[in-house]
Amino acid sequence: MKTLWLLRHGEAEPARHSDAERQLTSYGRQQASRAAEALSGCTLQRVLVSPYVRAQQTADLFCQALGYTGLRETVDWLTPESSSRWVIEQLDRYRDEAILLVSHQPLVGDLGGLLINGHRQEPLPMGTASLAKLEGLEVAPGLMSLRDLRHSMRD
Repeated sequence: MKTLWLLRHGEAEPARHSDAERQLTSYGRQQASRAAEALSGCTLQRVLVSPYVRAQQTADLFCQALGYTGLRETVDWLTPESSSRWVIEQLDRYRDEAILLVSHQPLVGDLGGLLINGHRQEPLPMGTASLAKLEGLEVAPGLMSLRDLRHSMRD
């Protein structure tokens, strides 16, 4: 059984020189740390992260809160404009049973919808620091099931 966790980055500042440079707000930092609670006690074999600053910061805080020190890789195919079908093709290279992707909207919503429904017409609702757990025998369109979806709530 394969487990794929989809994590959208925490709340980010509204503007920077470029979208890729946007950093987490203080609230976004709290969100990233709190999101790790959902994986407490779970096995995670690999973390794949978008190169954008806010995703890197989210992964740093998430892994620190979880105490995760395993495999972590920055991949250029997890940016907001990436194709969900391309992401699935890239994931085929990984044989790990439990992977966390740290990325952005609209990619994480489209990817989740495609993996669960076999199409992108029903994307997963992924707010900042939302975390979805998908399971299935294969990471392929329509072959995974949504096992959990947690959204960050304001205090």
